[in-house]
Amino acid sequence: MEYTVQHLGKLAGVSTRTLRYYDEIELLKPARINSSGYRIYGQAEVDRLQQILFYRELGVSLDSIKEILTAPSFNGANALREHHEQLLDKRKQLDLLIANVEKTIACTEGRITMTDTEKFEGFKQKMIDDNEAKYGKEIREKYDDDIVDKSNQKIKNMTQEQQDEVTRLANEVLAALAEAFKNGDPASELAQAAADLHKQWLSYYWSEYSKEAHAGLAQMYVDDERFKAYYDEKQPGTAEFLRDAIQIYTGLKK
Repeated sequence: MEYTVQHLGKLAGVSTRTLRYYDEIELLKPARINSSGYRIYGQAEVDRLQQILFYRELGVSLDSIKEILTAPSFNGANALREHHEQLLDKRKQLDLLIANVEKTIACTEGRITMTDTEKFEGFKQKMIDDNEAKYGKEIREKYDDDIVDKSNQKIKNMTQEQQDEVTRLANEVLAALAEAFKNGDPASELAQAAADLHKQWLSYYWSEYSKEAHAGLAQMYVDDERFKAYYDEKQPGTAEFLRDAIQIYTGLKK
């Protein structure tokens, strides 16, 4: 069956403007343009739009979706299986948050009591699941599953005070890093202070610390585009600077 842009938009629940934009960026081209100048979409385009919307629902950027769908290794059936698994994970996260809200309502009504740890269980599990979805594959390939599982358990056991401290340390790392980057010397006192703050931050996630693992993580910040984008958001080159500072800090500078 074939669809005009208006009919496909209505079918998929997206605007015609969105479909035209997907055409412009060559993410979803129509099968053909008819004699009247209308975009015409066939079954292949319908299936591709479904994949695009699945990825969008999972928070994937349009640039990344385009890269995924145009890759020679892309397999539609495998992609659907991955979507299915990720959507089940999202449902699990929502179920945890819903259960947390229901318990909190019961607590405020005096029907049950909740510990402070229980009040944040759903949020912490969501953070763990989000991290697993984004970085789990790479992290588990680089480190032993047992190490990752222990890290996740530490997150679950964090008190609110510890969570606040983690947030404070993360902000201090970025602030010290930005200031140290100005002089361009990863061996400077401020750069080494940033590396030490980073170690303190890690201590809330890792069950045990090693210089080799710390330096390896710093290298991954450079090798993995997602981590690199996080550190380079305000100043390109920051990820490499942090890696060098940590390698000097750990004594493993190559």
